[in-house]
Amino acid sequence: MKKNLKPTITASFLAIAISAIACQNNSGKTAQTDSLKQDTSKFLTQPLISNIYTADPSAHVFEGKIYIYPSHDIEAGTPENDNGDHFDMRDYRILSMDSVNGKVTDHGVALDIKDIPWAGRQLWAPDAAYKNGTYYLYFPVKDKNDVFRIGVATSKTPAGPFKAEPQPIKGSFSIDPAVFTDDDGTSYMYFGGIWGGQLQRWKDGKYDANGSKTDSQKEDEPALTAKIAKLSNDMLSFAEPVKDVIILDKEGKPLLTKDHDRRFFEGAWMHKYNGKYYFTYSTGDTHFLASAVSDNPYGPFTYQGTFMEPVQGWTTHHSIIEVKGKWYIFYHDTQLSGKTHLRNVKVTELTHNADGTIGLIKPLKK
Repeated sequence: MKKNLKPTITASFLAIAISAIACQNNSGKTAQTDSLKQDTSKFLTQPLISNIYTADPSAHVFEGKIYIYPSHDIEAGTPENDNGDHFDMRDYRILSMDSVNGKVTDHGVALDIKDIPWAGRQLWAPDAAYKNGTYYLYFPVKDKNDVFRIGVATSKTPAGPFKAEPQPIKGSFSIDPAVFTDDDGTSYMYFGGIWGGQLQRWKDGKYDANGSKTDSQKEDEPALTAKIAKLSNDMLSFAEPVKDVIILDKEGKPLLTKDHDRRFFEGAWMHKYNGKYYFTYSTGDTHFLASAVSDNPYGPFTYQGTFMEPVQGWTTHHSIIEVKGKWYIFYHDTQLSGKTHLRNVKVTELTHNADGTIGLIKPLKK
């Protein structure tokens, strides 16, 4: 789709069913409503759009609208493997809507891999932030040595287009940047992912290309975990050395490598509720979304439990925002395609329980 075309797509799945026209993505194929051949009643919610495949939705309220910064899945023809090479995305699109479940606008290409000077391949899950009159798009992509780094691009509007900085953020590595700005204006980046996200290949600040392809830890040792770094005032660099995000169980002991139902895998997100910091993440190969809470943005965080059961698809990647006094989670599954690498974004309401935990969400009806 050309950048100057901004079609408005209804979020109502009825309209998806009626519409026979789909805009082509850059692979020359379209996100067809294959789910119409399935029993759509088994899904808690329906896809927000069907003109393209989208995943990993990072949602924010900017300028009175909800803006969503997702990955843009395509059929690249890359063979599937445990490193995730089949997730071979090449640009970012930006979506917006005036209200949850309202009309969705596709703003076209916001950033293309060919316009990132240092990039090699695979534009994975991004995030966005706003400060000092500028919008920032943070993205992981493999450099020309096939090592994931995190870059940043800027724009004067939340819909883009964005212009990438000439180099990745110094000291950055791995995937899934999530930027949280606290009440005092300080911004932090949470990031990291194991397996295809390469976190297990980093030790003592150095990358080992021959390192493990999986967790890279002994089963009874503390699990690899996400990273955190405070951002500089200009939002373009780290203002401090990278630190670990420590997740403890209720007895104060670190989660172990063998604890695949609870340990961090990827997809970090941070939100603040009633003065508490909620670190939420995906357990990856066990497909849960989990939460941990702290009184400090650095942690340590105490594991709370699962708050979303597995979606249809390999795993999910989410964001949580407040809109007009209510909380919502944006996530993805594979309803439209039934294929792991061709996903679609969704949204549903999220609740905080009286005890401070997050209410359990069941994306599939039993």
